[in-house]
Amino acid sequence: MKVTDRIKLKDFTGLLYISPWIIGFLVFQFYPILSSFYYSFTDYSMARDPRWIGLKNYVDMFTIDPNFLLSLKVTIVYVLMAVPLKLMFALLVAVILNLKLKFVNFFRTVYYIPSILGGSVAIAILWRAMFLKDGLVNHILAFFHIPAVDWFGTTYMALFTLSLLTVWQFGSSMVLFLAGLKQIPQELYEAAGMDGASRLRTFFTITLPMLTPILFFNLVMQLIGALQEFTSAFVVTNGAPMKGTYLYGMKLYEEAFSNFKMGYASALSWVLFVLILVVTFLLFRSSKHWVHYEDGGR
Repeated sequence: MKVTDRIKLKDFTGLLYISPWIIGFLVFQFYPILSSFYYSFTDYSMARDPRWIGLKNYVDMFTIDPNFLLSLKVTIVYVLMAVPLKLMFALLVAVILNLKLKFVNFFRTVYYIPSILGGSVAIAILWRAMFLKDGLVNHILAFFHIPAVDWFGTTYMALFTLSLLTVWQFGSSMVLFLAGLKQIPQELYEAAGMDGASRLRTFFTITLPMLTPILFFNLVMQLIGALQEFTSAFVVTNGAPMKGTYLYGMKLYEEAFSNFKMGYASALSWVLFVLILVVTFLLFRSSKHWVHYEDGGR
């Protein structure tokens, strides 16, 4: 057998092995993406064939649909609450777990459990029960003689309570921060100690700059996830009070599966896709100003 024939055979064998993934990607991802793009320009309700209407869905979205801008505003506020809190808490716990403590491996496992459970429906129901007026959280506050809080009584308080559910799932970000802390050379801390730098100064001049690549990755991933959030708002508050927790994911779900406007919902999904694309692009453009790498690159 010639060498060229062997190379061709290897190429064919490789394609054969990855063909299940290629077929799955084309059928379950690529085709639905193209279909949703087409449906976004149609009047489609699954009860009848799609009818081409051009840009009407997009025009209606920005001109006559008040809930579109409302859901967008609520989602942006939610992202600004949840993402910074989650990253700060994950970094704080990672710094603590990086210390030489007893049973530290046990605590690392315990702190990662919420991320394994994730934002499932069961966890969302449990979260709602905990933050009711007579829930566990208010009982704990009462034990310390602190007045009960109406966690779902106002728009911003309800949105803050939802963001706490996201913050609670900080495990994946924490693990990445912890791995980054392990990679920081100890010589830098020893040199800073010899210069008389305090722990706080050391954190902001050594630890944080060295962690910026991981911080950047976590920021991008958490922003993307928060912009697509749906389960917590749907199960815990169902958009209440007064649509104060009416996230964009709820708006998309309502149009698709309550109003059966699949064409309009497809248009909403593509607007969300463009929003995520723009936010990610801006983050990558800004990274050269604040993300530092060990080789001096940005």
